[in-house]
Amino acid sequence: MRTCEEPRPPNGQSPIALAAGQSEYGFAEKVVEGMFIVVNSITIKIHSKAFHASFELWQLQGYSVNPNWQQSDLRLTRITDPQRGEVLTFKELTWQTLRIEADATDNGDQDPVTTPLRLITNQGRIQISLKRRTKDCNVVASKLMFLLDDLLWVLTDSQLKAMMKYAESLSEAMEKSAQQRKSLAPESVQITPPPPSTQQSWSQPFGVSPNATSIGQYFDKHDMKESSYHLLISRLDLHICDDSHTRESGALKHGMLGGAIQLTFRRMAFDYYPFHRAGDACKHWVRYSEAMETRGQWAKKLVSEFQSKIEKL
Repeated sequence: MRTCEEPRPPNGQSPIALAAGQSEYGFAEKVVEGMFIVVNSITIKIHSKAFHASFELWQLQGYSVNPNWQQSDLRLTRITDPQRGEVLTFKELTWQTLRIEADATDNGDQDPVTTPLRLITNQGRIQISLKRRTKDCNVVASKLMFLLDDLLWVLTDSQLKAMMKYAESLSEAMEKSAQQRKSLAPESVQITPPPPSTQQSWSQPFGVSPNATSIGQYFDKHDMKESSYHLLISRLDLHICDDSHTRESGALKHGMLGGAIQLTFRRMAFDYYPFHRAGDACKHWVRYSEAMETRGQWAKKLVSEFQSKIEKL
């Protein structure tokens, strides 16, 4: 993979649907979604103008799950609401070992001496929720949860500086991509009920009556109101060590051999809602609490003040 100076145009219609000669969510999509994928080893290499990185995964598995993230009958892994013309699907990816390595490219912009950034983790998983329109299979909203167990990460000060440079080099491309997504984000989805078909019986979950009201309630329970990305680490032990060699002689004169910092985080979580509008309700957020109501009122006040200033101008 290679980072782009300018973001590419969106992918458009689902290639699965186009290859099957269909324009809406149908049998071909359901067959591909129902596949159980096992990959013994996979390597992903990323090139950028400032650095190059590699991701290595061992014992990767991908499969469909129900809304409770449990493997079950494939008919329970999707929720289709004909009234909305939308379908929810749920996927999970698991692996045994993940190795991440990043190093600066030799282009003269980076420091001549850099330390590669390395991170090795054990078991982890990614939970993916997708909401698509049934008439064209386009993704309306998505939810991605990156879950890690105990994680030990040893960083030197030079690696920490390098990581900041890597993040800075990607910030411009990420900002351009975010602007493109926001400009293409649907303001409102025009619902067109799909034509009746025998394939719709696959989407009926067990224990739920087939009337429109119960399906709508079941859909609302697991619906994604907006796209979001989440990272949850059960325990993170972070060690930051001083590996500077240029100050070694000065440190020895003062009787010091460097230093280290150990930080331990438990149940550390990051939640990112890229399309959330300032002042909108946050009750559908994953970790919503009543304390956020104060923040919501504060945001609405700032938005109203900003709008009043714009109107005066």
